[in-house]
Amino acid sequence: MDVKKVMVVGSGTMGAGIVQVAAQAGYSVVMKLHQNMERGMKIINGSLDNQVKKERITADDKNKILSRIKLTTAWEDAADVDFIIESIAENFDAKKEAFEKLDNICRPEVIFATNTSSIPITKLATTVKRPQNFIGTHFFNPVPAMRLVEIVRGLKTSMETVLTAEKVIHSMKKDTVRVKDVPGFLVNRINQALRNEAYNCLTEGVASVEDIDKAARMALGHPMGPFEVADLVGLDIGLEVLRGLFESYKDIKWRPNMILEQLVESGDLGKKSGRGWYDYSSGEKKPRSDVKF
Repeated sequence: MDVKKVMVVGSGTMGAGIVQVAAQAGYSVVMKLHQNMERGMKIINGSLDNQVKKERITADDKNKILSRIKLTTAWEDAADVDFIIESIAENFDAKKEAFEKLDNICRPEVIFATNTSSIPITKLATTVKRPQNFIGTHFFNPVPAMRLVEIVRGLKTSMETVLTAEKVIHSMKKDTVRVKDVPGFLVNRINQALRNEAYNCLTEGVASVEDIDKAARMALGHPMGPFEVADLVGLDIGLEVLRGLFESYKDIKWRPNMILEQLVESGDLGKKSGRGWYDYSSGEKKPRSDVKF
């Protein structure tokens, strides 16, 4: 299938990032506004401005990229697209509603991809009448900078769909790995195991948030510590992934940490809310002085 026009359903951090890399790859892109309507384009403009500043692209390049992006609130604009990437809330019911609408509008050959980080692809594929055209394309945050995308094949996903998805993702200058459709896929299982153990070390008083992050950076060679990454991704998203892993595997090692649950319940979701494991309210990352972990 020759993919020329892409729709991204979602205008949050991940959705905006996918829109940007698709437009930079030369695709005509429709961004279906779901929530955070103004925030999506603000994120894209800021990211492209940063690339101009670093002389990776020119101001003219930026304008050409933006000219390929169309914003819409209408599901009907999916009628002439070739490839759809869903990137909305990590919630099965919300995704089900979106795919059911798309299934009634899109041409039979259109491929449906989901950016879910934890919901089984086989389960999501039951929401459409074309499970053979359904696949997982799990991007990582921040999308423009992170090169890897997990390609997750559901039980009924065809090999043609896998190859087409890989071709599209590779054209966005991303690398891919094929991953079995299991809870948490590959990277999240590894990441969440690391983060949950870091949370447990904090709860046990082994070390502070800052020192655990410092140790991960300096001893393990990670560019960011587990608490820094959790704040960047969003504590609410991380919590949902852990809950999904715990529910699926029934293994105590995936049981969500109590402090993480309390932070999410209080509305401290990481960088996007101004506070998470760290305080970002001043515009810079600082240790929290209002909470004693």
